[in-house]
Amino acid sequence: MLTLDQINTIHQLHAEGWSLRRIERHLHICLRSVRKYLAAPEQKPSRQPRASKLDSFKPLIDEFFQQDSAVTAAVILQRLRALGYTGGHTILQEYVRQHRPVPTAPRAFVRMEPNAGERFEVDWGHFGALDYSGDKRKLYAFALVECHSRMLYLEFTHSQSFEAFARCHIHAFHALGGCSREIWYDNLATAVAEHDGRLVRFHPRFLAFAKEYGFFPRACNRAAGWEKGKVERVGIGYVRQNFWPLRSFTDLHDVNRQARQWLEEIANQRLHRETRQRPIDRFQPTALRAIPVLTPDYRDSAEAFVHKDIRLHFDGNRYCVPPQLVGRRLNVKADSSFGHHLSRSERGRFLSPLLETRPNSRCRSLREGTARPAAGGGLLSGPATADSVPRTLPAAPGGRILPAWSGGNGSLPRPPNHRAVESDSTIWPGCSGFRNGPRPGGWRLRSRLCGQHSAAATVPPSDSTARAVT
Repeated sequence: MLTLDQINTIHQLHAEGWSLRRIERHLHICLRSVRKYLAAPEQKPSRQPRASKLDSFKPLIDEFFQQDSAVTAAVILQRLRALGYTGGHTILQEYVRQHRPVPTAPRAFVRMEPNAGERFEVDWGHFGALDYSGDKRKLYAFALVECHSRMLYLEFTHSQSFEAFARCHIHAFHALGGCSREIWYDNLATAVAEHDGRLVRFHPRFLAFAKEYGFFPRACNRAAGWEKGKVERVGIGYVRQNFWPLRSFTDLHDVNRQARQWLEEIANQRLHRETRQRPIDRFQPTALRAIPVLTPDYRDSAEAFVHKDIRLHFDGNRYCVPPQLVGRRLNVKADSSFGHHLSRSERGRFLSPLLETRPNSRCRSLREGTARPAAGGGLLSGPATADSVPRTLPAAPGGRILPAWSGGNGSLPRPPNHRAVESDSTIWPGCSGFRNGPRPGGWRLRSRLCGQHSAAATVPPSDSTARAVT
């Protein structure tokens, strides 16, 4: 086979008028070859490529590239040896070099800076679990960032339900003093029902909530976290790096107490690298939209049936109720905003009016020293501590005063709509129905039944106040 220079020389001499015989004698090439290359300058090789030992493994190598485009030839050789490959390393290395996927060029972005009061960004973050004496409950962080100033609001919960999602929004609006024009989300299940390309369908209940507070919800595209990068970096990312390490917590309220302190002293007081200002100084609350005067009711609601053992089930717990409610269905409402003002109940302690109707148990409890008289003639089991004394609640969000009161305790204020009854009924934690006492992280709370009975119940810290109404 002639070289490319020889073929070019044949064509050049032929173009100058040389005869084929003269070209043959001058280049020492046979006449047949001269004619062949003048007719077809580009000749295909006559030899057929030989089969390689790697040919049967090439589809498998392509699958390896799909799983990990950065896999090395040495790792692929280890996998192929186990499958019966007997070829060498050089041929494999050459194939990997030629067929490895070429990495795409990094994408470039333009930083957007919204005006004051223009945009909030919201995201959830998972932060492991809290341990309540061996029982663990998942812990989530709700983060909201005001994009102009980087002002941050943070709240931890045990639930990502829609009710908890709405309550976190309401708490953030009250903390910041208003609401922005737009709020951006990723594809949260509590907000986005369907996402088809750039077409987004929000849940009707979430749209009703957005209408109540007058903001426009916006959903990012799938796998496009940069569209709400401020809450990704300033919110959840900053919390993981600056707040979470080297801290210990006793319960949910302790987490939120430390989070509020961290926001006030560090997060919103730091000099931001991008704006060169502190978020608290750059924040303009007057630019936010006003929020409704009356706070909508977004408490967790559930219908509970009172069984023959005078207990009902709510949020994974079992609670005792007055005997006259057996066989009835109660609507139970829980709102975490109230539980922050109540002392935490100790495991195994409960208010038991049944001791009044069971003289033997009453006498045995007094004889063994496990019960003590309580105000109003009842009995309290467990040690007498400051936490066992009910306290009057401060004003809750929305301006409502929530008194904590127990039946028969004349030292505490009665609800304004309380009507005189012969005896108050009490719901107490059903300690006898639990193998290890009430559910960990519970809170001793009180509420009214039918507007006239007092009640005490133990609920988890994620839903700290329970109200049962018929």
